[in-house]
Amino acid sequence: MHQPPTRTAKRLVAPFAAAALLAGALVALQTPAAQAAGSVVKVTGSQGNWQLTVNGSPYTVKGLTWGPSVADAGRYMPDVASMGVNTIRTWGTDASSKPLFDTAAANGIKVIAGFWLQPGGGPGSGGCVNYLTDTQYKNDMLAEFPKWVNTYKDNPGVLMWNVGNESTLGLQNCYGGAELEAQRNAYTTFVNDVAKKIHAVDPNHPVTSTDAWTGAWPYYKRNAPDLDLYAVNAYNAVCNIKSDWQQGGYNKPYIVTETGPAGEWEVDDDANGVPTEPTDVAKGEGYTKAWGCVTGHTGVALGATMFHYGVEDDFGGVWFNLLPGGQKRLSYYAVKKAYGANTSGDNTPPVITDMTVDGATSGVPTGGDVRIRTRTSDPNGDAISYQVLFSSNYIDQNKSLVPAETRNNGDGTLTAKAPSRTGVYKVYVKATDGHGNAGIETKSLKVIPPKANGTNVALGKTATASSFQTDPTGGCPCGAANAVDGKSDTRWASDWSDPQWLQVDLGTSKSFRHVQIAWEAAYAKGYEIQTSQDGRNWTTVKSVTDGNGDIDDFDVNGTGRYVRINGTARGTGYGYSIYEFGVYS
Repeated sequence: MHQPPTRTAKRLVAPFAAAALLAGALVALQTPAAQAAGSVVKVTGSQGNWQLTVNGSPYTVKGLTWGPSVADAGRYMPDVASMGVNTIRTWGTDASSKPLFDTAAANGIKVIAGFWLQPGGGPGSGGCVNYLTDTQYKNDMLAEFPKWVNTYKDNPGVLMWNVGNESTLGLQNCYGGAELEAQRNAYTTFVNDVAKKIHAVDPNHPVTSTDAWTGAWPYYKRNAPDLDLYAVNAYNAVCNIKSDWQQGGYNKPYIVTETGPAGEWEVDDDANGVPTEPTDVAKGEGYTKAWGCVTGHTGVALGATMFHYGVEDDFGGVWFNLLPGGQKRLSYYAVKKAYGANTSGDNTPPVITDMTVDGATSGVPTGGDVRIRTRTSDPNGDAISYQVLFSSNYIDQNKSLVPAETRNNGDGTLTAKAPSRTGVYKVYVKATDGHGNAGIETKSLKVIPPKANGTNVALGKTATASSFQTDPTGGCPCGAANAVDGKSDTRWASDWSDPQWLQVDLGTSKSFRHVQIAWEAAYAKGYEIQTSQDGRNWTTVKSVTDGNGDIDDFDVNGTGRYVRINGTARGTGYGYSIYEFGVYS
């Protein structure tokens, strides 16, 4: 299982206000401190008939993972509460945590407070700890985590402690074979050591540990008996948890700490080879389905914190956030309805259906018009505004959404300008209603070089180069032939040094009048177009000293059997990389 782009560690949480400290001190004079300011949270019941209680009352976790900054907690927490949410989940707890705990408590919300352990399972988690031998790291964490538990155990915002996030999965990025098995056993044993330390400091809040798959639970069952309950992140597979629990013979209840619609790692690729993102309607249904499967495991599943109350308006934010850019999605209202809040008076988002992109697979030239057809309606009859955006994530891992100049043609179609660089993009249509809501749909689009006049005499001919990359990173090996194969998704890539060259043998001497180069991100700032009759003696027919990548299109008169690009100055710290080198007669 792979991780979605925005599921990264967020160390969010922070300080008692003076008034809260004073209030806690006054109550502390009357009752024991642990029960005065904070809550007593217990897992009660017996096998298959458990429940979570807060101060003796039953408590089902109706939660969301928390994305905004601590500074914005006061702005967003009332909205979270209005959704029927009673719990948020964080990934880290430290000195910055007090304001979030306090703001949550002030709004009737509790926090599943996380402690991050390497390596984690998400992108950017980093670090390959050896849980068999790295006693320094383990001792540091055994000292660090209980310190913050002691600091916050009496805070009324705390529900439970959560040690680690997907590290049983993430260890596969560090180890393999028998060593991986040993590390997973050592990691879950260490989690148990942390749980014992936390219990010694705070007997009034449960301890759990999150992983990304129920396949991690046998390790916890074997090595972590001091956990009060299990926790798991599961998206499209959330409805399999019940049967996995039953078949695994487990003797602890669980919560689902991340869930929602199908993730990028759970969907089929489209015709352009990129994951097919679910529609807004399907995403909303994904949350509804997930909550139904959680509540359907009565007496064992104690609730969920669904993913994600986030406001980032980027590639991952559009996939999972309930309100990217602060605009509410159909998913937002699906979660609100699932948690039993009143939605009858809500103004809800525009709904986009039947989105198609003309030329999506055949390709649209760089800078050309992209025509997008949609069918959009607004449940409240609001006027709809449109915006088209592009993401180059599948080209360069840049997750930003870049707005495009957009024209509403008034006939259910939009026209936008294609990016100036070749590759497969995601194109987004955002429909807003002026009431803080947005409908967003996305499809892929292949952007190709503009058509050059004449015949490409280099197409399919024999190409050689001064060097080429063989490392599988980035889709390599990236041999010279890739630059003349007529495909916009293969490339030649050189070593990271100057000079480098790529040449093509035209078979016989030919005259040409135009050259087109489609650069990958690693482009040439300085290079020469050269010809030769024998492959040894070269004549320069074009010099470039101010290259900026993307597409280089220019007329040039040349004759020769061999034509080459001689790179003299790289535009980046990498090598030279070319999708296509066209020579036109």
